[in-house]
Amino acid sequence: MSALAWLPALLAGALAVHAAINARLLRRPSDAAFPEPVAVLLPVRDEAARVEPCLRSLLGQRGVPLSILVLDDGSTDGTADVVRAVAGDDPRVRLLTGAPLPPGWLGKPHACQQLADAADPAARVLAFVDADVVLSPSAVAGAAALLRSAGVGLLSPYPRIVVGSWGERLVQPLLQWSWLTFLPLRALERSARPSLAAAGGQFLVVDRSAYLAAGGHAAVRSSVLEDISLARAVKRSGGRIALADGSRVAECRMYSSWDSLVAGYTKSLWASFGSALGAAAVVGLLLLVYVVPVLLTVFGLVTWSLPVVLAGCVAYALGVLGRVASAAATGGRWWPDALAQPVSVLLFGWLVVRSYRLRRAGALRWRDRPVVL
Repeated sequence: MSALAWLPALLAGALAVHAAINARLLRRPSDAAFPEPVAVLLPVRDEAARVEPCLRSLLGQRGVPLSILVLDDGSTDGTADVVRAVAGDDPRVRLLTGAPLPPGWLGKPHACQQLADAADPAARVLAFVDADVVLSPSAVAGAAALLRSAGVGLLSPYPRIVVGSWGERLVQPLLQWSWLTFLPLRALERSARPSLAAAGGQFLVVDRSAYLAAGGHAAVRSSVLEDISLARAVKRSGGRIALADGSRVAECRMYSSWDSLVAGYTKSLWASFGSALGAAAVVGLLLLVYVVPVLLTVFGLVTWSLPVVLAGCVAYALGVLGRVASAAATGGRWWPDALAQPVSVLLFGWLVVRSYRLRRAGALRWRDRPVVL
């Protein structure tokens, strides 16, 4: 029993070390200017309450010649009026009205494909930005320059995740933590395997030729995780991808309430693992490494087993250390949030189960549209 009790500690230690190594290897956009034209593409649907800060940050970009295309995808809350008021007569901004959603397409891939098709032909770099993202003045130039210096076809600079409620603080940090902890970043860049891919659609910078070679968003038209699917499509077409820490140049509050967070994760988690069996394996591993140590500590205290208590405490501490390394590398808050890592993992497991359950029931929807075609 005492020997087995150390298994979670060994796994947690190995993963914490891997996260720390990845943190040192993380690419980060600089303040370098970028001389090539860039088309910034902003899809919006019912974003009247938060599109203004995003658009103003785009208008404040410097060090890069850019055009800004905004596509209003059937908004009913006056989003288009907000865009017009903020853009004024700035010639860099063009507002498009989205076409009706055709069969076989999900909403966001369709909006992104329309934007890419309408982008300035002279723009050799496309920057997809979500309406909940606010960029620093050097963000687009720095990310595009990093795309070129890294020699990749797709770059995903993850924004700093802004959180408010306790629910957000418990769940949202797992985004950056997960890929820093489990993905070998340099191997991801070198490997041609499409399965070894990750990306965040909040801020995505793509070489236009690589985008076209991959088939654009038309190639991922029915994918609820269109960002990861696009990264895989770039790899399948012979391109390379890279992840970067964009916390110094971009920030994003994805959800403003617990209900919206639950809805957002529920719509997509089922598509993250390949199968229900894969999901069960991942959740089981997370529970073993990050929740079992708490149970071991309690069991050791009840049975007066000092070795078991020690093993549980060490495993818990190493799990917290991994969260701290991730937060420090990506601009997140670690105190006291990292101490709640076991609770975060339990909530994540619950969200995974909920996602699969609602998918089987055919009840998954997002922005008043079905998620599964």
